[in-house]
Amino acid sequence: MRAIVLLVLGFAAIAAARLVDDNTLVSLDIKQRQIFILKLLNHVTEPVMYKEVEEIGRNYNIEENISAYTKTDVVKSFVNNLKFGTLPRGEVFTIHVDRQLKEVITMFHMLYYAKDFVTFIKTASWMRLYLNEGMFVYALTVAVRHREDCKGIILPPPYEIYPYYFVRADVIQKAYLLKMKRGLLDQKLCDFYGIRRSEKDILIIDENIYDKRVALNDNDKLRYFTEDIDLNTYYYYFHVDYPFWMKDEVFDKLRFRRFELTLYMYQQILARYYLERLSNGLGEIKSLSLRKPIQNGYNPWLVTHNGVQLPMRPNNYVTLRDDNNAYVRFAETYEQIIQDAIIKGFIEINGVRLELTKVEDVETLGKLIYGKIDKSIDKVQVDAYRYLLIIIKAVLGPQNLFTSDKYFVNPSILDNYQTALRDPVFYQLQKRLVGLVRLFKRRLPCYNRDDLYFPGVKVDNVVSDKLVTYFDDYLMDMTNAVILSEDELKKTSSDLKFLVRKRRLNHQPFKVSIDVLSDKAVDSVVRIFLGPKYDHLNRLIDINQNRINFVELDSFIYKLSTGKNTIIRNSLEMHNLVRDRIFTRDLWKKVDTITDFRDLLVKDLRNYHTGFPTRLLLPRGTVGGLKMWLYVIVTPLKLVDNVDLNILDVNSKELVVDFRSTTLLDKRPLGFPFDRHIDLAKFYTPNMKFIDVTIFHKKQVCDMRTRWDRYVLRQYNMITDKNAFDEAYFVDTDLNKAAVDRDVTL
Repeated sequence: MRAIVLLVLGFAAIAAARLVDDNTLVSLDIKQRQIFILKLLNHVTEPVMYKEVEEIGRNYNIEENISAYTKTDVVKSFVNNLKFGTLPRGEVFTIHVDRQLKEVITMFHMLYYAKDFVTFIKTASWMRLYLNEGMFVYALTVAVRHREDCKGIILPPPYEIYPYYFVRADVIQKAYLLKMKRGLLDQKLCDFYGIRRSEKDILIIDENIYDKRVALNDNDKLRYFTEDIDLNTYYYYFHVDYPFWMKDEVFDKLRFRRFELTLYMYQQILARYYLERLSNGLGEIKSLSLRKPIQNGYNPWLVTHNGVQLPMRPNNYVTLRDDNNAYVRFAETYEQIIQDAIIKGFIEINGVRLELTKVEDVETLGKLIYGKIDKSIDKVQVDAYRYLLIIIKAVLGPQNLFTSDKYFVNPSILDNYQTALRDPVFYQLQKRLVGLVRLFKRRLPCYNRDDLYFPGVKVDNVVSDKLVTYFDDYLMDMTNAVILSEDELKKTSSDLKFLVRKRRLNHQPFKVSIDVLSDKAVDSVVRIFLGPKYDHLNRLIDINQNRINFVELDSFIYKLSTGKNTIIRNSLEMHNLVRDRIFTRDLWKKVDTITDFRDLLVKDLRNYHTGFPTRLLLPRGTVGGLKMWLYVIVTPLKLVDNVDLNILDVNSKELVVDFRSTTLLDKRPLGFPFDRHIDLAKFYTPNMKFIDVTIFHKKQVCDMRTRWDRYVLRQYNMITDKNAFDEAYFVDTDLNKAAVDRDVTL
């Protein structure tokens, strides 16, 4: 009997071992590939709960499959790292530590240089089992976004993969307590903390943006914007698409002008942040000084999965300290080298001269600031000194990553691309770096009338709907932040689902109507910008000071016909915007049931990785109305060489393209015409128009604010609770005249 049992178990083991073979992996279509990637990224901080992933990973040997990769030196480097030791599982990963950066780049190379999708999946499954989860998620995310056989695969948003960087620690703590109680609720506490339970075992916890405990200064008024999960996702995915460490040859032909786009992205985020400051009555962004205390501190209220709290920076934080002095000088010296190079018009690195005088030299400048020059010129290897952005971030962080332990680090809020936008000092830093770009642009000649004029074309009229913003609620899935039990791991699902309710900025849909008169049929580029008219003191801003504050709302290629052209742009359909991302578990169900996966990509998942959140197209404005400029310019299309305009067809199912900026197809610089100093005598032409618009804010108070006022402020706000001059404090008896028994008193 025992022999029969062993025989049956043996057959079961053989059957399990053949659960996934190479033929199965080769035959995976786009839907099955999508589901496999979702499995790899689900509950990454826990053991693998999918049998097929575990089987593939355990049965794969990298050293025995060196020929399965296009570059054998990559495999040898990766194996050497393994033998020496890599970042253990459970530890916090940051790309700003040199050793961790080198390790994760090697992991990416292993995934990127896999010869086929089968090798790619096997390598990813092995990494999921044995390597650090933060490194694995980063390497896999970058690889999926750059491999040709992964085109069309949708990645879960980073806030669902790793909610710890997007949800406050006190909210996650409440989720753990509810998990320990198996969903048992205390109704009084639930009303106070804003906890609700739906019919399908879904627990909703409110994250109160009005919580005074997290506020340190006036900049905390902007938490609704800086901590917006979609805004931080946009910034994270931009880095994934254009990593500073990646060599140019890895990028496909459509991802050109990468560092010009990087410079423009930072300038646009900075301008968008300034519009929010104006909406809240705050002044301009102060320039960052490394030799003066940083006035505005920040408390992130975030904790990582291993219990390490992301450090806070107090108000008046001193950067120039005895232990930091050398690194401050290092950052300032490198910045001075770049500044001198802009003024001179060239820079020499290892004896090789790089020009900084022409329009296209902005790519070199972008590499000096945000990236690395890594190419051969006349057989001489040219390397930049180091990434300036990372140097200054290391100086600003409470724990200097130059001197910290290379394995066990506690990164600051600036050291992760998922969280950097939350810190107000990030914008001060970017203003300092964007100043270098402005200096470079200042050396270029102003645009003359020929550069701006479009013969035969006139922007006759521009009309905008009423612009109204408001706050609404959004539910974010944070289930991956809560550990699964053994039974749940076997079932590959959690019995309880946890959602966090966030307060977010939104706006009513609007349309912009543009009437363009043309005397010929011609291809054109239409650009729409939104910028401030007055500063926080209600003073009209000079156009040359104000031009960097204009945000590009929309840009598109349009074929003008002879006569009057009426162009209507809906705010929901403007270029490269993304609507609310669906829950990953809902995406999983859709992928399982849908027949045409590419139809899903076109309709529901457009700009899923590249798009700027459509909710944040407008700044908050004010209740009485914030007056702003809306600027429209129509210019002739100067198409870049060897590019097919069919890539802009959003309804095409044959080609899956993520295209961040239509104006990349135009030879003009990004940000045209506000990217250079303006000569007022030559600037205004018939093919452009400024109009006044007003942004109104519809004020609403959320339920959580009402509960907070009802349960807390009434009891604890002692100033408004009792007036010191209330009549109840006075008595009728005059103590000076009344007969008092002093002995009794004593």
